[in-house]
Amino acid sequence: MEVFDAVRTMLAVRSYLETPVPQELVRQIVEAGRLTGSAKNAQPWHFIVIENRDTLRQIGALARTGPYVAQAPLAIAVAVEKTPFAVSDASRAIEAMLLTAWSDGIGANWVGFVGSVDTVKPLLGIPEALDVLAVLAFGYPAAAVGRGKKKRKTLAEVAHREQFGHPFEEA
Repeated sequence: MEVFDAVRTMLAVRSYLETPVPQELVRQIVEAGRLTGSAKNAQPWHFIVIENRDTLRQIGALARTGPYVAQAPLAIAVAVEKTPFAVSDASRAIEAMLLTAWSDGIGANWVGFVGSVDTVKPLLGIPEALDVLAVLAFGYPAAAVGRGKKKRKTLAEVAHREQFGHPFEEA
């Protein structure tokens, strides 16, 4: 899948088949995060890959905005250092992982945000010195997913040329 097609068609998936994600794809997803650029090449992230069914169920119970993690065959917790660019850098890595998964037919969704998923720290042995930015649930979609059927603002509503208020599309 071309990168733009992945961006254009990727949708949040919150219901998964029990089918495990093949290890070569798990590695590719994590590698996509690791290879992402970061400010000053600091790479302020740590990825905790979770495939243990019991641990996934516990995360689903702890992450109040993501109970569906309990049925996912794979989750990746993203912990970050408490530095100025960590959230934006790790967010870039997360998007790279989500798009990589999607391009291989794996659905995913981002659960939580800094502070809201710190409840998983003790379960995953994450040091107090780190924040948990997100937990990502991954798996093959349980239902057919309409690729690209998104409700988005028009380009004219969000893009400007040279200055705010000058529509991008009137070039």
